[in-house]
Amino acid sequence: MITLLSHLSYVAITTPDVEASVRFYEEQVGLTVVDRIGDRVYLRCWGDYYRYSLVIVPGEEPGLETAAWRTSSAEALEEAAKRVAAAGAAVEWFDGPAIGRAFSFVGPWGHRLTLHWDAEHYRETSGDAASIYPDRPSRRSTVAGAPRQLDHVTIAASDVDAFTQWYRDVLGYRIMARTVLDEAPISVFSVLTTNEKSHDLGVVLDGSTRAGRVNHFAFWVDTREELLIAADTLMENGVPIEYGPSIHGIGEQNFLYYREPSTLRIELNTGGYRNYVPDWEPRTWTPSLGSNNLYRNGAMPMSMTESFPSADGPSATEEGVPDDIKDALLNPYAVQGRG
Repeated sequence: MITLLSHLSYVAITTPDVEASVRFYEEQVGLTVVDRIGDRVYLRCWGDYYRYSLVIVPGEEPGLETAAWRTSSAEALEEAAKRVAAAGAAVEWFDGPAIGRAFSFVGPWGHRLTLHWDAEHYRETSGDAASIYPDRPSRRSTVAGAPRQLDHVTIAASDVDAFTQWYRDVLGYRIMARTVLDEAPISVFSVLTTNEKSHDLGVVLDGSTRAGRVNHFAFWVDTREELLIAADTLMENGVPIEYGPSIHGIGEQNFLYYREPSTLRIELNTGGYRNYVPDWEPRTWTPSLGSNNLYRNGAMPMSMTESFPSADGPSATEEGVPDDIKDALLNPYAVQGRG
């Protein structure tokens, strides 16, 4: 298969209070508003090469409206549309702000993805936002620990292995690794990539009957020190840290998780490895091997199993992951003789 996709270009999220989310991303995360079109707000990180990487959309619940990938060429966009249609998904063409001709589709597990080739390249050439460095699209943010760019999105699906195989077979994502429970042959997490990163698409197990849910999306900072400064600054500003800072086993990135006002989860990443092997065979981890926590010295908090929107609608109070799987994920180091 020819390389169809290049990288994740933007995510569009829904929130019940658009302005509260916008203020948070500006003041706490360090993003900049570049456009307001209708009821949508477009933001970018200081190092994003395109006009925007985050779109905030009004909605009754927090969730993912779409995640967008840029293709490797105009021809790849046409080929991708053919392959998606041949796989049974409806292809919907449209013209998008700063991305031109694009199409979206809803995959088998209910997630809407957008693919495009054209992209408006962003560069501040004058004024306070212009960088003194030619390679930077704009000056570094003055918000402590502000991310350079968008990194990845992790969705939730009822069959992790089948999800990864569909996106590999149809669009050419590389499957890099997966997590299988110590106690049973159940895949609970997997990562895919369109480039040399360990992943720009992740998938976690969803035991609910609600399709199209998202677990989190992530930004990238340059160094571990910036990630730690971000954690410190967020705490000082009254934003609780949900999980981390620590290092994932899969991908080996430093990580930090927190929530925006809608309760949607944000991750900050840095570090990790690059993988250029074209015939890479996916590796299998277990929780006790440190798939979530490389140091194997702490359990993931239960709140991390929450995905968005809630499992059964606005009034739901229980998540979809079965209790026995939650226990195995959250207490991996209780497994005797492992790790």
